[in-house]
Amino acid sequence: MMNKILLINSFGIGDVLFTTPVISNLRRACPNARIVYIGNRRTAQFLEHNPKIDRVLVYERDEFYAAYQRNPIAFFREWLDFIREIKTEQFDGVFDFSLNSTFGFLGWWCGIPKRIGYDYRGRGRFLTRKIILEGYEGRHVIEYYLDLLRHAGIDVIDTRMELPVTAQDEEWARQWFKGQGIDFNKTLVAVVPGGGASWGAQAKNKRWPAEKYADLTDKIIADSGAAVILMGDAGEERLCQEIARLAHLPLYSAAGQTTLMQMAALLGRCRLAIVNDGGPLHVAVAAGIKTVSIFGPVDAAVYGPYPLEGHRVVYKGLACQPCYRRFRQAQCGHLSCLRDLSVEDVYRKVCLSL
Repeated sequence: MMNKILLINSFGIGDVLFTTPVISNLRRACPNARIVYIGNRRTAQFLEHNPKIDRVLVYERDEFYAAYQRNPIAFFREWLDFIREIKTEQFDGVFDFSLNSTFGFLGWWCGIPKRIGYDYRGRGRFLTRKIILEGYEGRHVIEYYLDLLRHAGIDVIDTRMELPVTAQDEEWARQWFKGQGIDFNKTLVAVVPGGGASWGAQAKNKRWPAEKYADLTDKIIADSGAAVILMGDAGEERLCQEIARLAHLPLYSAAGQTTLMQMAALLGRCRLAIVNDGGPLHVAVAAGIKTVSIFGPVDAAVYGPYPLEGHRVVYKGLACQPCYRRFRQAQCGHLSCLRDLSVEDVYRKVCLSL
């Protein structure tokens, strides 16, 4: 039995949400344990609201790198302070989802006796219990994550993602809808045309074209009378503005106006979310609403909605799909999997979900 447990996942929103079933099962198996989570700044905002987590530590690799560029001595002081925070906790065990030898070394240096994770490309050399991993293939990432619990002898009972929304965020969403004058007798449909932030400059390779989203929203409004709400973070506000400009029927937009948790509260009031492959898809799934998700290079069986019931996935079904394997995307100059996916292809799935 572990009394102090550390979890490490510095990846994006979807990846961290994939660990929430791990947290639930750990809390069930170790009800009095202290659970601490190391995540990045984007994911800390919802990890801190999870009542099953006692503390969140923020690790931003780019911030540490920038500190090193400014002043190497100051960087080492910051890094040592970070290590000291972890060492002071005196953890019994760590579940490391980072695929990174740096965190394995950190666990060893801090004297954590049980260090459980994946040995990806030999990076698990500092782990005491490890699963050889070449990539996530054939089944969902959540199942891979839960394997670490099974490997540690902990029963897996809960498999659904969790994203607890605060009363304050719910009230913010209520006021936002009130301010927009949206008729609640209408079907509410969220459209999140961005996503894929963890891919950086290559995020565009996961996004269905803006003009097709515009045509789709026109068709949904004309045929069902739904109120369609565009959502996204500040970096996706221009994309949402472009869709609103291309559409012929009026849209509502919350793009750039919300925190992640406020967006989750807005999504929770909608009947359906139409999203690309990426973090917002998993926020919508965790919020408990139906989704229609659009997949191109990535395998939806591995990175798609989980569990699948209540959700529909749209993909072109080309021979080259999926071309993202073992954390790398094949060279592609055409992205036909997304560009050739028609409005009708997506709309058929939407009709089945409304």
